[in-house]
This record gives sequence, C-alpha cells and structure tokens, in this order.
Amino acid sequence: MKTIGLIGGMSWESTVDYYRLINEAVKRELGGLHSAKIILVSVDFQEIENYQFAGQWDKSAQVLSDAARRLEGAGADFILICTNTMHKVADQVAAAITIPLVHIARVTGDALIAKDIQKVGLLGTVFTMEEPFYRKEIEAKGIEVVVPNQEDRQLVSQIIYEELCLGILSDDSRRTYLRIIAELAAQGAEAVILGCTEIGLLVKQGDTLVPLFDTTTIHAESAAVKSLE
Repeated sequence: MKTIGLIGGMSWESTVDYYRLINEAVKRELGGLHSAKIILVSVDFQEIENYQFAGQWDKSAQVLSDAARRLEGAGADFILICTNTMHKVADQVAAAITIPLVHIARVTGDALIAKDIQKVGLLGTVFTMEEPFYRKEIEAKGIEVVVPNQEDRQLVSQIIYEELCLGILSDDSRRTYLRIIAELAAQGAEAVILGCTEIGLLVKQGDTLVPLFDTTTIHAESAAVKSLE
C-alpha cells in the first residue's frame, strides 16, 4: 500500500472528511482491520485566507510547497492538497516535489466524463468560480462550465468562509445553495460540482434531484484507489 500525503487544514472541518473517506474506501476494498497509510501536514488556515484576500498567492504557494516537501521527506508516495481554491498554486507545489500531486479538478473532470456530463455548474469560493485555474481543467476535458451570477457567487463564497469553514451549518444557507443549484440546472447544467471541500458538509445528494459531484469525496476516493494500485 502506498502512503498518502495530505496537505490539510483548509479548513480542518473538511480535512476530517478526507481522513474518514480515504479510510472507508480502503476498508471497503481490503476488508478486515485494514486502514490507509496517511501522513498529514495541517496548515493554519487563517494565514492562508489572509494571503488569498491580499492577492499574495506566491506566499500561499510557499507555505504549501514547504508542507509538500515535508510530506515527501516523511515518506509520502503522492500528495493531495485538501482544498479546491488552493489548486490555484498547484503547479508551484508540484514543482517543489518529485512525487505526484493528485489534482482535485482533474479527477473531478474524470468523474464527470465517466457519467457523460456535457455541461456542469460550479460552486466554490469566488476564486474558484471566477478565475480560470479550476474551470480550465474541466473545460480541457470538453465539458462546458457555468457559474452563478455575480450576486450569488458572492453569497456562495461568503457562506463558505463565514459559516462552513467555522463548522456552522445553517438551514437558511442550505436553502440558498439549493436555490442556486436549481438555477444552474435551469441554465442547462446536467450536474453541479461542489467545488469547495466544505460544501458537502451542508448540501447532500438527498437534498436535490440535480446530480452533485462532491469534490471532497471524489478526491479522497481517488487517493484511496491510487494507494492500492
């Protein structure tokens, strides 16, 4: 079994799910008392958030690159950045190590292709929804990406930072997300990417008929599969 390196803490609320989902997937495959071999470096999200909103992505890249090198040095065979937004600096992190980095948008795109999705809605932070670093990975696979209007993009992102990253799960916010998901479907989206690792804490597939692609689950389960190859 390969050793999985996780760069977590962005937020720790969703990193907990990564640990659980990876171990559940390994147990399903191997049975018994088997569990995943995981090394975790957890960063201080407040520091990262400050860099995000100051536009200091180079400083964020340095923090995550340092974490990646620590994981490689500790024996990780490959690495996951346990957040969608920070894949803005994924290329810099990958360049800092000699082991593979499993890109969250690429494995999500593969999951969409497996379900023959041609047009997909994207929810996430304003950075993920508005900047090209994430969408281009999905569009490179021939899938059209649509996002909410500007007001709703701000609302989706505000709920992430001010509620979900703090462990606050509000019924009002769930209804807001479900409204926005329905509006994306009305624009022709055949499915919606939950493109922030915290959104799946609030919105579940049972809440809507629109197919949801939870990036936390997809990323974690892809790591489990890779660890058993």
